[in-house]
Amino acid sequence: MQLKIQKRLAAQILKRSENNIRLDPSRLEEIKEAITKADIKSLIKDRAITERGAKGISSYRINKKRLQKSKGRKSGVGSIKGSKGARRGKKGAWIRSVRAQRGFLKLLRDKKIIPDNEYRPLYMKIKGGFFRSKRHIKVYMKERGIIK
Repeated sequence: MQLKIQKRLAAQILKRSENNIRLDPSRLEEIKEAITKADIKSLIKDRAITERGAKGISSYRINKKRLQKSKGRKSGVGSIKGSKGARRGKKGAWIRSVRAQRGFLKLLRDKKIIPDNEYRPLYMKIKGGFFRSKRHIKVYMKERGIIK
């Protein structure tokens, strides 16, 4: 029983591929007699011709991988792509470093460990990128005799 024409017409009407058109096996005689688009439309309305659901892409694997990454897995040397600066931006690293140094300096000033007249020059050195870290600030202040 050839139903190619009916399938093609149904595909045109439903705007789907012919492979995604399903014909009801119990009503094949009725479908065979349908030769116009109007006939096919009425059969679609009667649910003798239906469309198959579109196949989606399963998210199972990507969700599984995302869960592992959230736990900190899959981040070894073999997974790294891009330069150091691409993974953590230079600006972000600078901000973190400067904020830590400024916070440390403020703490020293508030606890009266350094005199007020030494605060501003040290602050400006931090701003200029003179210090590498908090430890570098400590070493510098000990060398200059700013703190005991």
